[in-house]
This record gives sequence, C-alpha cells and structure tokens, in this order.
Amino acid sequence: MSSDAAPSVRLPPECGTALLERFLKAEAMALWTIQSARLQGVPQNVYAFLRKHEEDEQQHLAQFETMIGRRPRNRERLPSVPKQWSALAVQLYGYESLGLEFAALLVTLRPDLASIRDDELVHVEFFEQEILRILRGEATAAEQARVSARAWWRKLPRTIDRYLEAEVLDPFRPVLAGSILSAIEQRFSATGLLNDR
Repeated sequence: MSSDAAPSVRLPPECGTALLERFLKAEAMALWTIQSARLQGVPQNVYAFLRKHEEDEQQHLAQFETMIGRRPRNRERLPSVPKQWSALAVQLYGYESLGLEFAALLVTLRPDLASIRDDELVHVEFFEQEILRILRGEATAAEQARVSARAWWRKLPRTIDRYLEAEVLDPFRPVLAGSILSAIEQRFSATGLLNDR
C-alpha cells in the first residue's frame, strides 16, 4: 500500500521551523534505532538495507543540523529493540511510516526537501515488503507481527502528541494527529497487520 499522496492538512509557513525541529529529533531517533537494529539477527537483505538506511539518516541529520543550527542531544546508549525479526520489522515499519507522514507535511512548507520525503517513502516500501513476507510466511511469526503491531498501535497516539508538542502547532494538533493516525491505520490495515483487531 505504498503511497506518496499529499497530506490533507496544510500548515502556515510559521510552522516550518517547528516541523524542522521535530524532524531533527525524529531522524536522530531513527538513526539510533537503525544502529540498534543492525545489532540484532536480521535477515541478510535487511542488514544490507539498514546499512544504506543508516547513511540516509546521517545525511538527513546533517542537513537538518545545518538548517536549524544545532545538533540533537546525544544518547548514552542505543534504544532497545525487539530481538525477533517479526516484531522488530513492525517497529521499523511503524516508525518509518510515521516519519513519512511528517516528511509529507514538511514538504508542503519546504518543497526543497522533497528528496527527504522520497527517501522516507523508499524506507517505508522496503519494510512494507518485509511485513508482507512475514505475514505470508510461518504462522507463529505472522501472529507475533500482528501482536507487535497492536501493541505499537496503542502507543502511537501518545507518540504523535509528543512529536506535535509546539505552541505554533497547537491549533492544528487535533487535525494533524487525526490525519497521521488515519494514514498509518490505513497502511497497517492494508498490509494485514491490524486485520484481527
């Protein structure tokens, strides 16, 4: 269910800096999560993709650091991620889907950053194919992916609220949150992750 459709929410130009600041944090978290994921027992094709993905995220971070004029906070240790590939794939797919939604919003204000949105779409499409492979494969792994998706889905509204914390975004927060949740729910449902909710 890959899509690069424009978001339905249009933000005024004064929201641009707030979105860039949030994207800086999101890209830093994505980079750390990918580094942590590479330490797990992932399939060989996934490991190769994660190496390229890490390079993309480092480039995005450097670009945002230059634009905003600061670096994200340092992290003493990498975030913990699931050891089982079926659960880890869901987490990566979910956070990449969230990143794609924010990238699509950002591009409405900064068309010059369309290449970042395009990179996010490539990442989402890769993990989407991995999810489909898991769901069509061994029954235990497929069920573990669905259980992980339901757990991740329950935490998503709070995650989105944290990402949207900015005074300039407050008037748009309910509509933005609803739009992002709807897009990700559609993506998760189309792959079959949420079909038995």
